[in-house]
Amino acid sequence: MATPEEAEERTLDLLEQIVETLDLDAEIEVNSTDDSVTGTLHGEDLGLFIGKHGQTIDAIQHLATRIIQRDASEGQRIRVEIDAAGYRERRAEQLQQSADEAAEKAIGDEQPVDLPAMNAAERRIVHQHLRDREDVETHSEGDEPRRYLVITPVIP
Repeated sequence: MATPEEAEERTLDLLEQIVETLDLDAEIEVNSTDDSVTGTLHGEDLGLFIGKHGQTIDAIQHLATRIIQRDASEGQRIRVEIDAAGYRERRAEQLQQSADEAAEKAIGDEQPVDLPAMNAAERRIVHQHLRDREDVETHSEGDEPRRYLVITPVIP
C-alpha cells in the first residue's frame, strides 16, 4: 500500500529528476491527501516542461500516475495531478470558453458541434462546465487518442 507520504515522495523524486535533466530553473511543490497527489512547478520558461498543447506535462502526469498506482494496493486509487506555471487553470479556462462558443453555435445552427480531440481530463472539464445548461447536451465519441466531445442542442 502506498501511503500519501510515499506517493508524495515518489512524485517529488520524479519531478526533481525531470527538472534537473531539462536544466530548468523551477521550484517544486508537492502536496498530498489520502487519495491524491499534486505536484506543481513554479518558475519562468517552463514551456519545455509543458510542451506543445500540453503534451509533455500530460505525459509526465501519466508517468507519475503509473508509478504511484504501481505501488498502490489493489483497489486503492490515487489521483495524480502535475501542473506548471498555472497551465492547468489557463487550459481549463480556454476549454470552457471554447465550450461556450460551441454551445452557442450548436443552438444557433440547431446542429451538433464537434470539438477537437482531447484527453479524458479535458473532456471532463467541458462536460462538467456544460452539465447545468438545459439548452445543450454533451457526449463523447471516437476512440483514444482521437476521442472527441459533441455538443448537441436541446430543441424543445
